[in-house]
Amino acid sequence: MGAPTGSLGRIALDAMGGDLGPSEVVYAAKLALSDTRLGTDLTLVGNPEVLEPLLNQHGLFSHPRLSLHAASEVITMEDKPIQALRRKKDSSMARAIELIKTGEAGAVVSCGNTGALMAGGTLRLRTLDGIDRPALAAIIPRANGHFILIDAGANPEAEPRHLAHNALLGSHYARVILGVAQPRVGLLSVGTEEGKGNALTKTTHEILKRAGAEGIINYVGPTEGFQAFTDHCDVAVCDGFVGNLLLKSWESLAKFFKATLTSELKANPLRLAGAALSRGAFKALKARMNPDVYGGAPLLGLRGNVLKAHGSSNRHALHAAIIAADKVIRADFLAQVSRDTAPLNAVIEACASAPATANPGEAAPAG
Repeated sequence: MGAPTGSLGRIALDAMGGDLGPSEVVYAAKLALSDTRLGTDLTLVGNPEVLEPLLNQHGLFSHPRLSLHAASEVITMEDKPIQALRRKKDSSMARAIELIKTGEAGAVVSCGNTGALMAGGTLRLRTLDGIDRPALAAIIPRANGHFILIDAGANPEAEPRHLAHNALLGSHYARVILGVAQPRVGLLSVGTEEGKGNALTKTTHEILKRAGAEGIINYVGPTEGFQAFTDHCDVAVCDGFVGNLLLKSWESLAKFFKATLTSELKANPLRLAGAALSRGAFKALKARMNPDVYGGAPLLGLRGNVLKAHGSSNRHALHAAIIAADKVIRADFLAQVSRDTAPLNAVIEACASAPATANPGEAAPAG
């Protein structure tokens, strides 16, 4: 069974997960339904006794593009993922994922327990034909735009074929979300020269180089960490261990600079006056760094579109995640990936069967 075909249904919103509660999800649904970009209908999944008063409050109870799917249980942030999925079969998260399984929804958006969403999506939906593992994608600001970081933490231990799949998934996601016709794909490494890096990156480089030559992806070569934040690539490929470290480091560094800048600007009246004059520039910078712009990190490679919003996502971040899910559905993302998976796997197999060659700068074995 390949990618789902036919009607892609609706976007299922896990209304009970997240730190801010169902009211924020309902408000996000209201914002999305008034957004002219939204081309897909919505289904709120959760406890009707909680959601119906909120729908009435926001004038959404009889909205023609919004439906309610009942779920009596909630998977909390403290729950252990696998145990929660087994014990809470009527949870809003499990029911939302099930709507993809039955073809009643084309995407799920949830700001609930990350581990449970990843486990539930993987176990219930399975991966697309030819894709071994799903990968988490994160959208990070860089010079002149944003780039896709993949894998951002789903698989800390990976093989070259998994990174090659990440490159394909990230490339197609960049086309849909970033609007880049030919996304530039870079492989995160410790240098840009041939032969640098560990065994994983060296082997992956050979696969991606051949895939690039065959037009499957637009590979720009090994990419150092600092280059990811310049206008060098649109997709930065790595394993989940490296990706999660980079993502958390970037988030921490952004908070550090914000706190430091605020402290320094308040140090004396002269600086405060300068800050007031530069308010427009600071506002623009804040907008560039705002994670609410795209709203969620998708778990790519499954037989369904699963978007994970941050646990503390507000209505604006969730609104953005809904719009992202709508784009993925209407672009038929799964079919696009499935079209290129077999050619990429043929390249992977060809590289695996090719005789090993010495890396530049290394002596060939004697004999």
